[in-house]
Amino acid sequence: MGDPVRGESMVYALVSDLAAVRAFVAARAVALGLEPARADLLTLAVNELATNTLQYTREGGQVQLWTDSGDLVCDVVDQGPVRAFGGGMPPPDAVRGRGLAIVEMVCDHVAAFASNRGTVVRMRLGLA
Repeated sequence: MGDPVRGESMVYALVSDLAAVRAFVAARAVALGLEPARADLLTLAVNELATNTLQYTREGGQVQLWTDSGDLVCDVVDQGPVRAFGGGMPPPDAVRGRGLAIVEMVCDHVAAFASNRGTVVRMRLGLA
């Protein structure tokens, strides 16, 4: 998919950028009409994905937010592999693997795909 950049975006490249990413997502989501409690959940999901970007890729990533058809849409774009969703929550004694499950739990819809910009994880949350 050759998706263009939409809405407002923020680039991140360092672990020290994560606080700014969280602040950006929380503020933009509320400004675009998402309820504050749901904006907190989206912020958690984006933090999980951005942390994965910084742990598993050499480059940073980009977060974008916009509205479409009654939803808030948020893309996290990086140069890593397309993530596999649908694995569910790992067992309580697992050391890793909860991040993608958390993303799926807090968003209404999640899709991952390759685009000309890199790998995209697109999250949608209803505004109503």
